[in-house]
Amino acid sequence: MATIWPDQGLDVATLLASGWRPTPVREVVLKVHQRCNLACDYCYVYTMADRSWRDRPPVISREVWLAVARRMAEHAAAHDLPSMALVLHGGEPLLAGRDLLGRLIEDFRAAFTGVSRLDVRMQTNGTLLDEDTLELLAGHRVTVGVSLDGPADANDRRRRRADGRGSHADVQRALRLLGQERYRAVYGGLLCTIDVTTDPLECYRELLAHRPPSVDLLLPHANWQVPPPRPPGSGPAPYADWLITVFDRWYGAPHRETRIRLLDDLTALVLGGAGRSEQAGLSPVAVLIAETDGSIELVDSLKSAYPGACRTGLTVFADTLDAALRYPGMAARQIGRQALSDTCHACAECSVCGGGHYAHRFRPESGFRHPSVYCADIIRLIAHIRGRVITDLACLSPN
Repeated sequence: MATIWPDQGLDVATLLASGWRPTPVREVVLKVHQRCNLACDYCYVYTMADRSWRDRPPVISREVWLAVARRMAEHAAAHDLPSMALVLHGGEPLLAGRDLLGRLIEDFRAAFTGVSRLDVRMQTNGTLLDEDTLELLAGHRVTVGVSLDGPADANDRRRRRADGRGSHADVQRALRLLGQERYRAVYGGLLCTIDVTTDPLECYRELLAHRPPSVDLLLPHANWQVPPPRPPGSGPAPYADWLITVFDRWYGAPHRETRIRLLDDLTALVLGGAGRSEQAGLSPVAVLIAETDGSIELVDSLKSAYPGACRTGLTVFADTLDAALRYPGMAARQIGRQALSDTCHACAECSVCGGGHYAHRFRPESGFRHPSVYCADIIRLIAHIRGRVITDLACLSPN
């Protein structure tokens, strides 16, 4: 499937001739295992448009990861980067086994010796996270993020095994281990996909119970062809209503209980600062995916749009990471306002919203130059945050 924009409408050569320069890659998400031991019903890898995982090796080989390590180290050296991030991902990365993960991390550390600092992270569903694995990850200074969608009934409604059994009990066991003081330094935080049928405060309290240093609240991946679920009888912006409830509880707490990336970013952006989230703002995205076969791809949330949406045709064996920066789909994530639709340009919240998550802008007939399918929710949430912050600033003013 070919889309009009950016694949057929963004001229990267003209951008470069005009003086634009791409932002170097700062993070590589490495798919160490293509399969998963859960069957989450909203997963963009297994349940949405792109099913390319079926044609790839289930487990990464040493030949592939060594090539990825070389490409990352050469990129860090070429751009004089003080650090790069490697995110071990899947599928479920822990299915690869401790021995493989240990060798892989050692090889990446060796490739970066004398070049740059390497921050290694892992995103896991937590069901296989035991004490021996945590000892390995802590010994290699790997920061661990765990996916959890709230209390047991909410989590197990969506995040379950193929036979229907829920995952909450196993994740809770893993989080009790990860929350111990000896592992606190490698506890990265929790990732939660929003389900608006779940009580937002009950969900937030469950997440807080695990003392996460940070929380990512993610809108379910959706687009104009496959819109997000909206419960019957809900208002025009149910995701905003859910997030506003959490924001008021989080923002109004007597002390800072945790970081919530989306809410932190929107608060900073309404005050004129910068954001770090793909869900808001205009900061350039500097992330690439390395698949188990060595393919270099765009961020894999694009698998929710159409088959091949992540594909660049590049591999770590034949191509540098710089080559991917010249790919239209990558440039589109780095050119800020130039990537936005006329509707977004006319919006007063353009610089704060940034068009929303790129994957959520997709329309089959024309590509990604559209407002987010969550536009109404984002605008309502921004207005609420702006109102709370401005009111508090006014109270602090001596006048």
